Parts: sequence; structure tokens; C-alpha cells
Amino acid sequence: IVHTVAPGDQERINNYVNGVMSGLETGGVEYAAIRKDRGVFPVMMHCTPIHRKNRISGLRGIIIDITSRKHMERKLEFLSLCDSLTGIYNRSFFQREMDRIQEDSTLIASIVLCDLDGLKLINDTLGHSKGNMLLVAAARIIKSAFRSSDVVARVGGDEFAILIPESSIEAAQAAYNRIKEAVEQHNEISPELPLSISVGYASGCPASQNLSNLFKEADDNMYREKLSRKQTARNLIIQTLFKAMEKRDFTAEYNGGGNLEELVASMAKALKLTSAACAAGLQLLARYHDIGNVGIPEAILFKPGPLTTDEIAEVKRHCEIGYRIAQIAPELKHIASFILKHHEWWNGQGYPAGLKGDDIPLECRIFAIADAYCSMTAKRPYRGKKSGEQALAEINLMAGIQFDPHLVRVFTELIGPF
Repeated sequence: IVHTVAPGDQERINNYVNGVMSGLETGGVEYAAIRKDRGVFPVMMHCTPIHRKNRISGLRGIIIDITSRKHMERKLEFLSLCDSLTGIYNRSFFQREMDRIQEDSTLIASIVLCDLDGLKLINDTLGHSKGNMLLVAAARIIKSAFRSSDVVARVGGDEFAILIPESSIEAAQAAYNRIKEAVEQHNEISPELPLSISVGYASGCPASQNLSNLFKEADDNMYREKLSRKQTARNLIIQTLFKAMEKRDFTAEYNGGGNLEELVASMAKALKLTSAACAAGLQLLARYHDIGNVGIPEAILFKPGPLTTDEIAEVKRHCEIGYRIAQIAPELKHIASFILKHHEWWNGQGYPAGLKGDDIPLECRIFAIADAYCSMTAKRPYRGKKSGEQALAEINLMAGIQFDPHLVRVFTELIGPF
């Protein structure tokens, strides 16, 4: 029940009522109402005149609680001006402020541009949830480096822009330094998901220089820094992915019938593959073939029971994820194709490309047999382990289907008899 009207609103209500009485007002009036419990809430009053003998003798009205509408309006206003993920301003608001300062300011202004390095790779490998966490962290760090009066906005997927009114080039440089220091502190605290941000800035007078040109100058400076630190940023991401792999224990030895690296080396020797490059490539493949698993949810990887169809499809993505990682890691680039194809089958029913027979690289065919043996003779969350004899029998059963039949014979001679 409305008890009274908030201070300052009574005059507006009176003006509205007088307007309706005089026939000059036909809309409604919004004001803040106060309940008896002193709670304040927004309402809308609508009045219409009552006519008697061609004269207005009174008013008929209704008062509506518009709290829900106001909440929706505020939400829509926020969405129109702010980035929903990070909570900072969006590109539209940033452009509006650029236009306003361009017209009003005669003092020097600065523009700072920031780009989050390697976001696409993080999204493709660790998933968009991790990428979003990085974006939120970057927005927080960038915003903390500026005044509340400065305009901090996310202007693209991995791009941030800051407009600093009435500032010098020294102020922009100081902000640059604060961002770099904050990034270092973040990476010390959160080494499992480190940040790398390229920054560029420029300053000028809006009255004599178009702010769009200033924006381009800052963008060019940022891009130059991005190029100069490209390898460093890439190495940071690669090390993060390797650490994630180690944390999930993907490089640990199988606790079954043999060590995978030793087995592929023995196979290469038995096949008289004397090339050092081939042997090294096989051992790297044995060590890093499942690096793409860093992008697969742990709940799926370590699920104690059978996987669903959707979960199986998710797991199969690890070949392509691993390929993308290997493509940017200098030490793995030459085995990227092997990582992509290590789950192809001899009969063409493997994945991801459905390669068949000799179209599958020899290294992948060797690895597939050794990997299957080690996997079957090791305990897994979803099953117990098989004996070496059982595993070898199953591999022979799949000769000509999953495995190269010639290589299965070589492997059988190498492992057996038991």
C-alpha cells in the first residue's frame, strides 16, 4: 500500500494533475512511492478527467507498480552499453564517448589498446570456459590500471580499448606500466592459466587531431608489440598446455605390460628403421600423442563407467586439439600430423579423417599397436587390466581391421611368447 510520495516528487505529480485537469496532459507520471514499512518502489500514475456538463469535475486514475519494468529497463540499458561477459563498457559506448570528446575537448586525450594474446588457441584447446576466464581476468586487470573517469571497454573478441580524457603521453605510459605489472602479479598467483597482453597507446589533442587517427596510431603500436612478443606469448601458452598435460598425468608411464616409448623404439629397431629422425618422432609421439586431452573435460576422461555417444564424440576431438597444439610448438611441429592421425584404422574406420591402409603414416601404425598393448595391460578408471597374453591375442584379432597385419606379426614376435 502506498503510504506517501518520495521527497521531490510531489511537485511533479501536482504539475501532472494540473496538466490533466487543464486538458494539456494525456500521459502518465512516474515517481517513487514509499510504503508504510519505508520501502521505496517505482510507480506509474495514469489519470483521465471526469467530465460533467462539459466541464472537468474530477479525475479518475490508477497507480501501477512498475518495479519489474524498471528492472528490465536497467538490464536493457546495461546490455546496450556494457559487455555482458566482463561487465565493462562495450564498443558502442566507447565510440559514443570518442564522438563526445572529439566535439567537446580541447585538451590532450590518450587512447590505450590491449589485445589478449593466444585467446583462440586457449579456446580451441582448453575450451571456451577457460577463454572466458582469461577475458574476465584481463578486463579486471586492465580496469584496475585506470581511473574511474576513464572509459574502459571491450571492443572486440580479445581486444580492449581505453579512452583517457585530459591526459598526457606520460599518463598513458604510466597506465601501460601498471598493466604490465598487474599481469606479472596475476601470472605469479595463477600460473595454471597465465595472461599475456599486448599494449599500445597514443596521445593527442582532439581539437587538432581526429580521435579515429589516434585510435589507429595506438592500434599500430599495439600490433608492433604483439609481433615483437609473439614467440614469448606462444611459449607461455605452450608451457601452460604442457603443465596441464602433466597435471592430468598423461605423460606417466603405463603401469602395465611395458613402457610405451620403449615399445615403439623396439618396434622401430625390429623393422630396421634406422633413421634417427624416425626414432625420435616415434618417441615424441608416444610421449605427447594425447596432449589434446587437455581440452577434454576431466569428468569425461576419468569417468569410471562407459561413455555416452556425445562423450565419445567429445573425446575424439583430442586428435585435432593435439594437432593444433603441436602446430605451434617448435619441438612437436614435425609430429603434428602423427598426433592428428594416431587413431586411424587399417580398414578406414578410424578417426578423424578415415584414412585407410598405407595412407596412414607408418609411425602411426606402429604406435597404434604399441599403444593398444600398453593400454590394455594397464588399469583404467572404467575397467581392469588384461594380461600380456590376452592383450596380444586381442591385437591379433584386430589385425587387418584396426591394425596393419604385417606390423602385428612383427609385434607378436617381439612380445611373445608368454
